[in-house]
Amino acid sequence: MTNQTNHLIAGLDPDIKDILVSNRREFFKNSALKLGAMASAPVLLAATAQNAFGQELPQEVVDVLVFALTLEHIEDAFYRSGLETDGLIPDEYVGIFNQIGKHEAAHVAFLSTALGSAAIERPALDLTAGGKYADALSNFDTYLTLSQTFEDLGVAAYKGQAGVVAANDDILTAALQIHSVEARHAAIVRKIGGKKPWDGAFDEPMTKEEVLAAAGPFLA
Repeated sequence: MTNQTNHLIAGLDPDIKDILVSNRREFFKNSALKLGAMASAPVLLAATAQNAFGQELPQEVVDVLVFALTLEHIEDAFYRSGLETDGLIPDEYVGIFNQIGKHEAAHVAFLSTALGSAAIERPALDLTAGGKYADALSNFDTYLTLSQTFEDLGVAAYKGQAGVVAANDDILTAALQIHSVEARHAAIVRKIGGKKPWDGAFDEPMTKEEVLAAAGPFLA
Protein backbone atom coordinates (compact mmCIF):
# COMPACT_ATOMS: atom_id res chain seq x y z
CA MET A 1 0.00 0.00 0.00
CA THR A 2 1.08 3.57 -0.55
CA ASN A 3 2.06 5.86 2.33
CA GLN A 4 -1.18 7.79 1.81
CA THR A 5 -3.24 4.62 2.11
CA ASN A 6 -1.31 3.49 5.18
CA HIS A 7 -1.88 6.90 6.76
CA LEU A 8 -5.64 6.74 6.20
CA ILE A 9 -5.98 3.14 7.35
CA ALA A 10 -3.87 3.84 10.45
CA GLY A 11 -6.41 6.44 11.51
CA LEU A 12 -9.22 3.90 11.68
CA ASP A 13 -10.30 1.91 14.70
CA PRO A 14 -8.13 -1.25 14.86
CA ASP A 15 -11.14 -3.52 14.37
CA ILE A 16 -12.29 -1.64 11.26
CA LYS A 17 -8.74 -1.76 9.97
CA ASP A 18 -8.73 -5.55 10.43
CA ILE A 19 -11.92 -5.92 8.38
CA LEU A 20 -10.61 -3.76 5.57
CA VAL A 21 -7.00 -4.87 5.44
CA SER A 22 -6.71 -8.38 6.84
CA ASN A 23 -5.83 -10.82 4.07
CA ARG A 24 -6.47 -8.15 1.43
CA ARG A 25 -2.95 -6.88 0.75
CA GLU A 26 -3.00 -8.62 -2.62
CA PHE A 27 -6.38 -7.04 -3.34
CA PHE A 28 -4.94 -3.56 -2.71
CA LYS A 29 -1.92 -4.36 -4.88
CA ASN A 30 -4.05 -5.61 -7.77
CA SER A 31 -6.50 -2.71 -7.45
CA ALA A 32 -3.68 -0.18 -7.53
CA LEU A 33 -2.23 -1.78 -10.65
CA LYS A 34 -5.63 -1.75 -12.39
CA LEU A 35 -6.65 1.75 -11.33
CA GLY A 36 -3.26 3.37 -11.87
CA ALA A 37 -3.37 7.10 -11.14
CA MET A 38 -6.91 6.74 -9.80
CA ALA A 39 -5.74 4.44 -6.99
CA SER A 40 -5.91 7.03 -4.22
CA ALA A 41 -6.43 5.95 -0.62
CA PRO A 42 -10.19 6.71 -0.64
CA VAL A 43 -10.64 4.81 -3.91
CA LEU A 44 -8.84 1.75 -2.58
CA LEU A 45 -10.67 1.94 0.74
CA ALA A 46 -13.97 2.12 -1.11
CA ALA A 47 -13.10 -0.83 -3.35
CA THR A 48 -12.17 -2.92 -0.33
CA ALA A 49 -15.38 -2.13 1.51
CA GLN A 50 -17.34 -2.98 -1.63
CA ASN A 51 -15.49 -6.29 -1.78
CA ALA A 52 -16.40 -6.97 1.85
CA PHE A 53 -20.11 -6.12 1.74
CA GLY A 54 -21.14 -6.85 -1.81
CA GLN A 55 -23.86 -5.04 -3.74
CA GLU A 56 -27.26 -6.17 -2.46
CA LEU A 57 -28.60 -4.96 0.88
CA PRO A 58 -32.16 -5.11 2.26
CA GLN A 59 -34.01 -1.79 1.99
CA GLU A 60 -34.30 -1.40 5.76
CA VAL A 61 -30.51 -1.73 6.06
CA VAL A 62 -30.05 0.76 3.21
CA ASP A 63 -32.32 3.21 5.04
CA VAL A 64 -30.25 2.90 8.23
CA LEU A 65 -26.98 3.37 6.35
CA VAL A 66 -28.32 6.46 4.55
CA PHE A 67 -29.38 7.79 7.96
CA ALA A 68 -25.91 7.07 9.38
CA LEU A 69 -24.22 8.60 6.33
CA THR A 70 -26.23 11.80 6.78
CA LEU A 71 -24.89 12.16 10.32
CA GLU A 72 -21.36 11.33 9.23
CA HIS A 73 -21.57 13.98 6.49
CA ILE A 74 -22.51 16.57 9.13
CA GLU A 75 -19.60 15.56 11.35
CA ASP A 76 -17.16 15.41 8.46
CA ALA A 77 -18.13 18.91 7.29
CA PHE A 78 -18.06 20.24 10.84
CA TYR A 79 -14.50 19.10 11.52
CA ARG A 80 -13.26 20.11 8.07
CA SER A 81 -14.68 23.59 8.57
CA GLY A 82 -13.20 23.92 12.04
CA LEU A 83 -9.75 22.77 10.99
CA GLU A 84 -9.78 25.13 8.00
CA THR A 85 -10.65 28.13 10.19
CA ASP A 86 -7.42 29.78 11.33
CA GLY A 87 -7.16 30.29 15.06
CA LEU A 88 -10.41 28.55 16.01
CA ILE A 89 -8.93 25.43 17.58
CA PRO A 90 -6.14 26.01 20.15
CA ASP A 91 -2.79 24.58 19.06
CA GLU A 92 -2.76 21.96 21.82
CA TYR A 93 -6.00 20.45 20.49
CA VAL A 94 -5.43 20.67 16.74
CA GLY A 95 -3.91 17.18 16.60
CA ILE A 96 -6.90 15.66 18.38
CA PHE A 97 -9.48 17.31 16.17
CA ASN A 98 -7.44 16.52 13.07
CA GLN A 99 -7.55 12.83 14.01
CA ILE A 100 -11.27 12.94 14.75
CA GLY A 101 -11.80 14.60 11.37
CA LYS A 102 -9.88 11.83 9.62
CA HIS A 103 -12.06 9.23 11.35
CA GLU A 104 -15.25 10.96 10.20
CA ALA A 105 -13.97 11.22 6.64
CA ALA A 106 -13.17 7.50 6.71
CA HIS A 107 -16.67 6.75 8.00
CA VAL A 108 -18.19 8.73 5.12
CA ALA A 109 -16.07 6.82 2.58
CA PHE A 110 -16.90 3.50 4.19
CA LEU A 111 -20.67 4.03 4.39
CA SER A 112 -20.83 5.55 0.92
CA THR A 113 -19.24 2.44 -0.51
CA ALA A 114 -21.42 0.03 1.44
CA LEU A 115 -24.43 1.86 -0.02
CA GLY A 116 -23.09 2.03 -3.57
CA SER A 117 -25.57 3.79 -5.86
CA ALA A 118 -27.89 4.45 -2.89
CA ALA A 119 -25.30 6.66 -1.20
CA ILE A 120 -26.21 10.31 -0.80
CA GLU A 121 -23.98 13.29 -1.43
CA ARG A 122 -23.28 15.67 1.42
CA PRO A 123 -26.49 17.64 2.01
CA ALA A 124 -26.52 21.42 2.25
CA LEU A 125 -25.57 22.28 5.83
CA ASP A 126 -25.92 25.19 8.20
CA LEU A 127 -23.47 24.65 11.05
CA THR A 128 -24.96 27.62 12.89
CA ALA A 129 -28.36 25.87 13.08
CA GLY A 130 -30.18 28.85 11.67
CA GLY A 131 -28.15 31.32 13.69
CA LYS A 132 -28.59 29.62 17.06
CA TYR A 133 -24.85 28.97 17.09
CA ALA A 134 -23.79 31.99 15.08
CA ASP A 135 -20.25 31.83 16.45
CA ALA A 136 -19.82 28.10 15.79
CA LEU A 137 -16.68 28.73 13.73
CA SER A 138 -15.35 31.71 15.65
CA ASN A 139 -15.71 30.70 19.30
CA PHE A 140 -13.94 27.53 20.43
CA ASP A 141 -16.30 27.04 23.38
CA THR A 142 -19.25 26.96 20.98
CA TYR A 143 -17.35 24.71 18.60
CA LEU A 144 -16.56 22.35 21.47
CA THR A 145 -20.20 22.29 22.55
CA LEU A 146 -21.30 21.35 19.04
CA SER A 147 -18.58 18.71 18.78
CA GLN A 148 -19.87 17.05 21.95
CA THR A 149 -23.42 17.33 20.66
CA PHE A 150 -22.59 15.64 17.34
CA GLU A 151 -20.50 12.90 18.92
CA ASP A 152 -23.07 12.09 21.61
CA LEU A 153 -25.75 12.09 18.91
CA GLY A 154 -23.74 9.69 16.78
CA VAL A 155 -23.24 7.28 19.68
CA ALA A 156 -26.97 7.27 20.49
CA ALA A 157 -27.93 6.95 16.83
CA TYR A 158 -25.77 3.90 16.10
CA LYS A 159 -26.98 2.25 19.29
CA GLY A 160 -30.59 2.93 18.40
CA GLN A 161 -30.31 1.29 14.96
CA ALA A 162 -28.27 -1.77 15.94
CA GLY A 163 -31.34 -3.99 16.03
CA VAL A 164 -32.33 -3.06 12.49
CA VAL A 165 -29.01 -4.20 10.99
CA ALA A 166 -28.59 -7.17 13.34
CA ALA A 167 -29.48 -9.65 10.59
CA ASN A 168 -26.45 -8.62 8.52
CA ASP A 169 -23.34 -9.66 10.43
CA ASP A 170 -20.90 -7.59 8.36
CA ILE A 171 -22.92 -4.39 8.58
CA LEU A 172 -23.66 -4.88 12.29
CA THR A 173 -19.99 -5.45 13.03
CA ALA A 174 -18.93 -2.36 11.10
CA ALA A 175 -21.67 -0.23 12.71
CA LEU A 176 -20.61 -1.31 16.20
CA GLN A 177 -16.98 -0.58 15.41
CA ILE A 178 -17.84 2.91 14.19
CA HIS A 179 -20.06 3.34 17.27
CA SER A 180 -17.13 2.61 19.59
CA VAL A 181 -14.95 5.17 17.81
CA GLU A 182 -17.69 7.80 18.09
CA ALA A 183 -17.88 7.03 21.83
CA ARG A 184 -14.12 7.62 22.15
CA HIS A 185 -14.51 10.92 20.30
CA ALA A 186 -17.29 11.93 22.70
CA ALA A 187 -15.12 11.06 25.70
CA ILE A 188 -12.07 13.08 24.62
CA VAL A 189 -14.18 16.07 23.58
CA ARG A 190 -15.92 16.04 26.95
CA LYS A 191 -12.55 15.87 28.69
CA ILE A 192 -11.26 18.87 26.73
CA GLY A 193 -14.35 20.77 27.87
CA GLY A 194 -13.70 19.88 31.50
CA LYS A 195 -16.60 17.45 31.73
CA LYS A 196 -16.77 13.81 32.77
CA PRO A 197 -16.31 11.44 29.80
CA TRP A 198 -19.49 9.60 30.80
CA ASP A 199 -22.92 10.30 32.28
CA GLY A 200 -23.43 6.96 33.99
CA ALA A 201 -23.08 3.20 33.70
CA PHE A 202 -25.52 2.97 30.79
CA ASP A 203 -26.11 5.13 27.71
CA GLU A 204 -29.57 5.52 26.24
CA PRO A 205 -30.20 4.90 22.53
CA MET A 206 -32.14 7.39 20.43
CA THR A 207 -34.70 6.63 17.74
CA LYS A 208 -34.18 7.80 14.17
CA GLU A 209 -36.91 10.39 14.67
CA GLU A 210 -35.23 11.77 17.80
CA VAL A 211 -31.86 11.96 16.10
CA LEU A 212 -33.23 13.66 13.00
CA ALA A 213 -35.08 16.17 15.17
CA ALA A 214 -31.78 17.05 16.88
CA ALA A 215 -29.76 17.10 13.65
CA GLY A 216 -32.44 18.78 11.53
CA PRO A 217 -31.52 22.39 12.38
CA PHE A 218 -28.04 21.80 10.91
CA LEU A 219 -29.48 20.73 7.56
CA ALA A 220 -29.96 23.82 5.43
